[in-house]
Amino acid sequence: MDHLATLPAFLTWFPLCALLLAAFAAVYIRVTPWAELRLIRAGNVAAAVSFSGAILGYALVVGSVMLHAVSRSDLIIWGIVGLVVQILAFFVARALLGGDLDTRMEEGQLSSGIMLASTSLAAGVLNAATMVF
Repeated sequence: MDHLATLPAFLTWFPLCALLLAAFAAVYIRVTPWAELRLIRAGNVAAAVSFSGAILGYALVVGSVMLHAVSRSDLIIWGIVGLVVQILAFFVARALLGGDLDTRMEEGQLSSGIMLASTSLAAGVLNAATMVF
């Protein structure tokens, strides 16, 4: 049995998934009104939790899409659909958490970061599950 028979597929699918994840991260940090990476570098735990939840939520989507995609273009299309849904989830969470969310995140209020992360993860799970039909 050739243990490396699937290596060519891995070498094309994994980078594509990593590219989708990087694209999501780039969009997410531009959508959030606070400087996500600057806050994380400064030790802001709320920003780190929130961003981690968003990344994990979208990784769930990409993982599910990869498992069910019939082609690389299928992966890209559904990856973009998933990206849009995850960004919409951020806006819903932001609306629910109130107008001073930007300030609370800048101040590092962990409760806000946890709520954003939880919303991203929940959206990611539902997003991933509904893409299999």
